[in-house]
Amino acid sequence: MSSDPDILTGGGPAPQTPAATTGVAETSRAPRDEPAARLPRGGKPYMSIGEVLNLLKPDFDDVTISKIRFLESEGLIDPERTASGYRKFYQADLDRLRFILKLQRDSYLPLKVIRERLAEYDAGIRPTEGAVESPARAPAPRPEVEVEEDLGESATALHLSESELAGVTGLELSQIQSLKEFGVLCTHGPSGASYYDQDDVIVGRIARDFLSFGIEPRHLKMWRHFAEREAALFEQAVLPMMRHRSPDSRRQATTTLTDLTRLSKKLRHAFLRQSLREYLAGDGS
Repeated sequence: MSSDPDILTGGGPAPQTPAATTGVAETSRAPRDEPAARLPRGGKPYMSIGEVLNLLKPDFDDVTISKIRFLESEGLIDPERTASGYRKFYQADLDRLRFILKLQRDSYLPLKVIRERLAEYDAGIRPTEGAVESPARAPAPRPEVEVEEDLGESATALHLSESELAGVTGLELSQIQSLKEFGVLCTHGPSGASYYDQDDVIVGRIARDFLSFGIEPRHLKMWRHFAEREAALFEQAVLPMMRHRSPDSRRQATTTLTDLTRLSKKLRHAFLRQSLREYLAGDGS
């Protein structure tokens, strides 16, 4: 059984103990001039994980305590702890969570890109007009950064169970089972110790949004088949580079695969525009 007090108590209010010096960056503290009305009642200057969840739910209906813990385990947030081990979330932590969740919801950005956005803000780099102002007021992320273009990102050591994947993606367990049945989601690892990784989280979130439009798992499997066929074709293009086994050759192969993937996306988009032109024209003809 986990010894995490927030898990054992279901994220209940943290005991009011003096804050310990943890060395956490100033970005995870509430600003001194933060209006008291935005903080929870009861006199304490911080929130429990349960209180944070209640504040986020109206804007992010798929957020769960498991998802908040997942973001913490990935180093994207770093809340203080009380002497008893309870998490303490200040207003700046809540703003940071909103920023991360918006990037994930609106464009499915990988964790690497989200870390870069957070690092820029933490380093005091302020955006130009029209770009992201701060974790507290984050508009849609820059459109040029997309999931498909980050093929060279190293996979994290993330290992999620089925229930944890459901908590992070907002999928129902029955939906995950159906997505597995049609090959949209795939487990990894040996039998009896299988898990889901970071890419499965991205696939799960995209699948969740497709499902909301009435697109069923059996329909989504065609994208898996297309991707596998494209991957086989692209492998043939980089196979001569991979035979050399040198670091430069591998870098060249990664660059080539990234370029081919970007071209594939553009071609697919062009074909879709041609096929849907009648509906996109908007003239009713």
